[in-house]
Amino acid sequence: MLRIEANGTSICCKVSGEGLPVVLIHGAEADHSMFAGFGALLAEHFTVIAYDQRDSGGTRNPSLPYGLAELADDAAALIAALGHDRAHVFGTSLGGVIAQVLAERHPGRIDRLVLSSTFRAGLTPSSINPDVFSRLAALRAGLPGTAAEIAGYFFPAAHIAAHPEVVDIFNGKGRTAEQRQRRAGILAQTPANDLAAITAPTLVLVGADDRLIPPAHTLSLAGEIAQSRRLVLPGVGHVGTLQAPDVVAREVIAFLKAKDGGNDHDHSGEGPLPAS
Repeated sequence: MLRIEANGTSICCKVSGEGLPVVLIHGAEADHSMFAGFGALLAEHFTVIAYDQRDSGGTRNPSLPYGLAELADDAAALIAALGHDRAHVFGTSLGGVIAQVLAERHPGRIDRLVLSSTFRAGLTPSSINPDVFSRLAALRAGLPGTAAEIAGYFFPAAHIAAHPEVVDIFNGKGRTAEQRQRRAGILAQTPANDLAAITAPTLVLVGADDRLIPPAHTLSLAGEIAQSRRLVLPGVGHVGTLQAPDVVAREVIAFLKAKDGGNDHDHSGEGPLPAS
């Protein structure tokens, strides 16, 4: 693990592989370790940069509130500090929201962009899927005993049965109460969002069985990004990089290596549009 000092924050990151750089931006519940298997597959083709956001994993930051702008600026500073002018960026869930803001605030730092199982910057998850997020709030109040039920919104039941260890991701023990409070406030400080300002070729990727963020919402982002394509992965839930890292890696590698970078609204390979 490397430690990079930027924006008053000591960012912990793992760099592996060789080739063009790819930055992996994790979700709200996670840290860089969610990309262990997925990142290893990408590292056969690229230099993979997996890092911990503020109040996540080994990263250390001031005890001050922050929002998406600061998290996006951290990612841009990390790319530069590691000696790269530009990088491909993969963001999943909250990481995809950070990636949207990064692409708008620092377009010169982005080569190609993958937005996975994410939602529009400027909205809150509870406004997109109110019943689910109301239930999750109640379940989090009952941790650690409710961790298995929470996991059911992130992974299909069959995957949890085969990999019961994923339940531990949601036991609430990975962060202090102060860290959880700051993380909970991230979306309260949302900068203005304009998807049309994203100039990077973009792949919008969803799992057809995502119970957390409706796939139709995620896929709709592509309609406002000029160079974009959409892809639905059958049988995959919200956390595809953990559930099916080989499937997600295959599609991401193909997109990042494609010579055209993605035709405008090319839906090749897309399955039926899931209901919202």
